[in-house]
Amino acid sequence: HLLRNDTLGSFFSFIVILVTLFVSITSFDYMKGNPNERVYYSLLLFTAIGMTMLCFAVDLLVIFVAFELMSLPTFILAGYNKQDKLSNEAAVKFFILGALSSGILLYGISIMFGITGSTNLEVISQSLTSLSPDMLPFVIFSTVSMLAGLGLKLSIVPFHMWIPDTYEGSPTTVSTLLSAATKKAGFASAIRIFAVIFPLFYFDLSLALAIIALVTMTLGNLAALTQKSITRMLAYSSIAQAGYLLIGIVVLPYTNLGLIGLLYHSFNHAILQATAFLAVALVRLKTSSTNLTSYQGLSKIMPITSFCLAISLLGLAGFPPLNGFWSKLVLFGAAVDGGYAWLAFIGLINSAISVAYYLLVIKRMYMDESKTVSNIIEPMAFKSVLLFATIVIIMTGLFPNLIYDLSQEITNSFLTNSLV
Repeated sequence: HLLRNDTLGSFFSFIVILVTLFVSITSFDYMKGNPNERVYYSLLLFTAIGMTMLCFAVDLLVIFVAFELMSLPTFILAGYNKQDKLSNEAAVKFFILGALSSGILLYGISIMFGITGSTNLEVISQSLTSLSPDMLPFVIFSTVSMLAGLGLKLSIVPFHMWIPDTYEGSPTTVSTLLSAATKKAGFASAIRIFAVIFPLFYFDLSLALAIIALVTMTLGNLAALTQKSITRMLAYSSIAQAGYLLIGIVVLPYTNLGLIGLLYHSFNHAILQATAFLAVALVRLKTSSTNLTSYQGLSKIMPITSFCLAISLLGLAGFPPLNGFWSKLVLFGAAVDGGYAWLAFIGLINSAISVAYYLLVIKRMYMDESKTVSNIIEPMAFKSVLLFATIVIIMTGLFPNLIYDLSQEITNSFLTNSLV
């Protein structure tokens, strides 16, 4: 099998297609008048195909091909505003690091192929169980290389350097796609790879990943506190969220709750992050600024955008009863359950730190005086997507069982029919 049609793949492909749909609808206004509009939509489609393929891939080479199909169009999309220096810088940084990560990923895959004679995850999982102990260092080296290759897409430290510049320089609709969709497709393939390799030496690897998760969330939140630009702030916040998501992979061998939390938070985070970034895209479209000062008194001139942005930021911070609170609760519960109580404690401290910069934006919008008096027209396409996403955030928060039960079913079916 090269692709496996299972509920895990369907769940992640639903997330990435939903986000791509949001991005496409809002791009009608964002890209209006751009001479290369048609190319833009075709690149979006290619990325969506790559992401969907990545969600279902169970062969390392297919994972690599899907990875490339997803990444190459995003390199071009990041540098879409050719006249803008920041956009060019964003694309170059993203391209160089993206090419490097693809090389490292392929190197890890080739070593795994050398050890087991196959790139199929099912065959690999059977070969690894009967492996002689002398080969273990090679397996570890191959796994670390694959993690480094995927790490760029998952935006975990130390592979996060490109994120703030790329999210700021790209058209904001493209930043939405990168932060809410491509990262989730990366996590889908990471789950499949680790479900196969973990049972071998989970102790060493779990601790290493736990430390990476700790550094990722702490660095993301502390860096977000000092940002003057809202796109950079959201970029660092998305690095911090990747740290929370990584907890799900850390405790994968110890408790089912880890994977449930990872699936649950993937859905919630995708919706929250897409809403926040698209609201920012609209403000950037109307005021051509991403500076936090341009958000002063925004609630009076762009009421709907401000409301949707405020709700999504509160959700990202983890305020009950919004959906971000429940999925963080499950992830931290999984860390305690899997014997990583210290990681859950650090996660809680990080959530408390993040409240500061999320609330600062809300304070700017609702409490500060506006510089401009005239109302700004909010386009219908943007309004409908933002309101729809905000309703999803509130409903999945008030009825957390909707997505939680689904995540539980997917986890159970994945772990019983898993390749292991």
